[in-house]
Order: sequence, then C-alpha cells, then structure tokens
Amino acid sequence: MTTLDYPAWLRIDHWLNVLFLTLLIRSGIEVLSGYPKLYWRDDCRPGTEWARFTRKQMPTDKLYDTLDEEESYPSLIALPGHRKLGMGRHWHFVSVIGWVLVGASYYVLLFATGQWHRYIPYSWSIFPEAWHDIVTYMSFNLPPLLPGQPMDAVQKLSYAAVIFLLAPLQILTGAAQSPAVEARFPWYVRLWGGRQSARSLHFLGLAAFVGFVVVHLMMVFFWGWGQLNAAMVFGSVRNIYWATALSGVIVLAIVVVHIAATQWSLRRPRSVQRRLGAIVTAGRRLVLRPLSSRQHYTRQAVSEEHRVNGKPPTALEYKVMAVHDFADWRLSVGGLVERPVALDLAELRALAPPRTQRVLHNCVQGWSSIGEWTGVPLGDLVDHVRPLPQAKYLCLLTMQDTGRDDPSADGSGQFYEVIDLELAHNAQALLAYDMNGAPLPIKHGAPLRLRVETQVGFKMAKWIDRIEFVEDYAGIGMGMGGWREDNVYYDKDVEI
Repeated sequence: MTTLDYPAWLRIDHWLNVLFLTLLIRSGIEVLSGYPKLYWRDDCRPGTEWARFTRKQMPTDKLYDTLDEEESYPSLIALPGHRKLGMGRHWHFVSVIGWVLVGASYYVLLFATGQWHRYIPYSWSIFPEAWHDIVTYMSFNLPPLLPGQPMDAVQKLSYAAVIFLLAPLQILTGAAQSPAVEARFPWYVRLWGGRQSARSLHFLGLAAFVGFVVVHLMMVFFWGWGQLNAAMVFGSVRNIYWATALSGVIVLAIVVVHIAATQWSLRRPRSVQRRLGAIVTAGRRLVLRPLSSRQHYTRQAVSEEHRVNGKPPTALEYKVMAVHDFADWRLSVGGLVERPVALDLAELRALAPPRTQRVLHNCVQGWSSIGEWTGVPLGDLVDHVRPLPQAKYLCLLTMQDTGRDDPSADGSGQFYEVIDLELAHNAQALLAYDMNGAPLPIKHGAPLRLRVETQVGFKMAKWIDRIEFVEDYAGIGMGMGGWREDNVYYDKDVEI
C-alpha cells in the first residue's frame, strides 16, 4: 500500500483550499446579507422563514420591497461587507472557480497517487471504532491512531465526509440556485425540494464547513501543533520550529489576501467590478449562456403572493396613465432597427399570439417565487422591427426614477437594463402584460415588464416604455450595462 505521507501536491492543495474556502465563507455571508432569511418553500411567504439573520421588522401598513430587507454586515465577517451584494457575488463566483479547480486537482491526484487510502474506510468495523473514539474524546483522552495511518477512525470518517459528501453538496446546491440551471433543468431544482430548499441546504453546508474548520484546528492542537504543522509544511515531522513559523507566514499571507480584497473592493469598487466581472462573465457565457428555459410549473404551484422588488413610479404622468388603464401609454421601440414603432397595449397584444408561462422567479438577493406571465414573445417584437446588423444589445428604459421613486435604492436616475440581443429569441423571453391571469399589477411592473428566465430578477425591467437597439452600452448611464450594475458598485464613504 502507498505510504500515507504528505506529498507536495497535497500540501499545496491544502493551503490553497484554506484560501479559497475562507473567501467563499466571507463572500457567502455577504450574499446572505442581501436577503438574510432562509425558507424551505419557494414562495418565501413572510413569516414562514425557518431562520433569519436580521432584526428588521417590515411594515404591514405600506408597500416595501426586498431592498428594504437588506442588511449591512461588517467587513470583519463579510466580503466586502456594507451592503455590497453585487461585489460579494463576484467574489463568491470567482472563489468558486478557484475552489473547484483546486478540488479537481485534489481528486485526480488523490486517486492517481494512492492517497485515497487516507480517507476511504476498508471495512465496516471503522464505525464502531469511530464511536469508541468519540467516547474517548469525551473523556478528555486521545484515541489510538489507525494502523499505518496518521489519524484515528472518527477523523478518517470526518475527512471522508467533508471531501466526498460535503464539498460535492455545496457545489450541487450552489448550481441549483443558478437561474439558468433552474430554467433549463427544473427537475434538478425539484430534486433538492425547490430553490429555497437548495439555498437552505447550501447555508447548512457552509455552517458545517465552519464547524469542521474549528474542530480540525482543535484536533491539530491536541495531537501536536508543531508536529502536524511540520507534516503539512515539509511533508514529515522535522524542523518543527521552522515549520510552525512558516505555517504562520502562510496563514498571515492568507489574511493579507483577505484584507487586500476587502480594501480593494471598498476603495476601488469599479476596478473590482470590471476585473472580477470579466472572469464571471466569461464563465457564464461558456457554461450557462447556451442553456434555454424549459419551465412548466403547474397552476397549483403558483405562489399566492409575489414579493415586490423596486418601487413603482411616482410621477404624475404615470399615475394619470394608471388611472386610465394605460390607454395613453406607448412602447417606443427604436435605435438600430429598420422599422421603429410606437405601440399601445392593444397593438402590442395584437402583434403576436400571446404566450403564457408559469416559471420560477429568481431575485439576485436570494428570494424566489413562482408566477404565471402572459405577453408577447420578445423575439416576435425583435423580428417585427428588424434590427440592423450592427445591433448587439437591447436597452430597456423604464418610467421609474430611482432617486425619486425608491429612496431605499443606492444611486439615482432612470432605471434601465441592457441584455444581449441573442437572449431575445430564447425560449420564454417575454414582454409580459398579464400576471396570474389578470392585467399586470402596478407593483409588479404595469403596464409592461420583461421576463428572461435564465437571468436574475433585476435584469427583468419593469414599467417599460422604451426599448432601444444599440451596438454598445458604454455611453449609457455609467456604462456597466444597467442601473443596478452602475450604482451597486458606487464609491461611498465606508468605515473600514
């Protein structure tokens, strides 16, 4: 049998795993702060959460949206902290890529070099041995090591569970929260009990990792801090003092990376957005962009109440249109097209046969809801206006002025979102004018909103009155592709 020493690749992967895992934990806490409540059901009905990490109590006598429910966690525990959800998601996704790559190399080398003997049990007898080890620990003694191995039975089972069960669980439940994966493979989401169940399990997995790290450090201390540090630095028990010093240097370097990532994020957010965003976007285009929505939820699955995200326009012009059932509203479609048009609701309804879809809505903050939407397929409108060859994007502008209409939002100005033109012909890409069998409610985007089921919720602009076909969006807003993208990364005075 292969000698179970600590080869160089294992030691390198160990320390890289520490780096990426701690980045994942801190950025995961930042993602949680966007909607600090956990549910088992996809409707996220207020009051049914099984866990909450906020003291906020939402009003019952006025309209509020989920932005009001965000929490600002300190940078000591969250990356980067201070209500930087978009930034936290960037760090989380980039860390996932690094962690998965390290994990892949670990699995390959584990079996290629015979080091799998370290973790996989040889017989069922290890379970009673593990129970005996637990009893021994509870009596404040150290159990015997397994023959020829550097750990006892309960340690071997614990490491095996983390490597072969917990780590895959985190990857699989993370994938179950991707809008593109959920849209293309709704059966996979149901496999986990729903989107919110997957989110809850993902959180419990994070808590399990934190617990494992704490217990692991305790075991290292009890079994011999110096010797085990030497094994993980030099591969064998030698030069204990140098090994302890070098392991301290490595830990310090990881801490410095965290501090630098936090400082960079809070002081130069646009730089982080562009650089990390380029990595995340490339990954999404490669893995998720080819996926097309295939959702067909039953009418019984539709949520009783769809949560509100974004406050409706308050301008007098909008209120007058709403009172008159939007009879004077027009959808202006122009830009790089052959046939610019201005359509009222009746003309929009007559443009193409209506499509109805019952789908799962995914908010970037973490909540979800199943709704029924009816409208004109976005691809039919695109074909009707005939875009010019240089058109690459759709810019959807709304009647919402965020500075005036939504004081809880960061930043101000007209809300807009940009989507790739190629998404317009995706299955279930829709301009919705009805919701749950009735005209679209004002709080959910009347008279018109976008549905692109492979995207997160904030990309699905509401209260739309204008669509422009453009070649580039660098000159629109702050040039980041949407109001949320422009403002969520704004430089602010943040105490660090």
